[in-house]
Amino acid sequence: MRRLLCSILLLASTPGSAQDWLVVGAEQFAPYSFLSAFNQQPQGLDVELINAVMAEAHINYELRLYPWGRVKRLLERQEVTMAFQFAGTPVRLQQYELVGPLRSGSTVFMVNDKLALNDWHSLADLEPYTIGQVRGYSYAADFDRAPLQRDSIAQTPRQLVTMLLAGRIDIIVGDETQLKYFAQEQNATERVRVLPTPLVKMPRYVAFSKGDNLRAKQFAEALERLRQAGTLQEISQRWQ
Repeated sequence: MRRLLCSILLLASTPGSAQDWLVVGAEQFAPYSFLSAFNQQPQGLDVELINAVMAEAHINYELRLYPWGRVKRLLERQEVTMAFQFAGTPVRLQQYELVGPLRSGSTVFMVNDKLALNDWHSLADLEPYTIGQVRGYSYAADFDRAPLQRDSIAQTPRQLVTMLLAGRIDIIVGDETQLKYFAQEQNATERVRVLPTPLVKMPRYVAFSKGDNLRAKQFAEALERLRQAGTLQEISQRWQ
């Protein structure tokens, strides 16, 4: 009897089992996910998309935002049910059950307007420059493996833009919408340029622990219903 009771308690303590799902995302990923300065409530485009899918699936959940490193650790330790916003790279596909895409965006290079680089055609064109990227982020398989000069001090994309404006690095890489958002936030839109050729068109996924196929399927089916209904596009258009 004692053994049975312990088994029941262990099952109930597993994230996303009989209890509400615990969903986590990045807290410094505006305009996709960030904490309100007024009440510290999660908000952003991706937060609204997640909320819509969870409502469609009739799933009780709690959504929290943390630093990106902690988001990954929580999912790896199976302390949460689901996490977002993961790039669909081969590495991530091996690590997690990815569902989506939730949305897609362009990963681009942004430079100071004084840098004498108008575009790039191969990664070798970027070798003379120091490229800033967020520690722990994956961007594209070829880029992640390329022997380039990198600066991974930044903990957030906002810090990347600040470092670029301060002249500490030559180029930064990241989501186009997000980098432009942070440049505008710092009244520096005229001081930066996005190189015309994107690194990759990057779909963004939600991630479940490897083998958590039942919950992944539940979320995927609700996501597809909203995609077919046009609801996801309506939410995205409001943020654009």
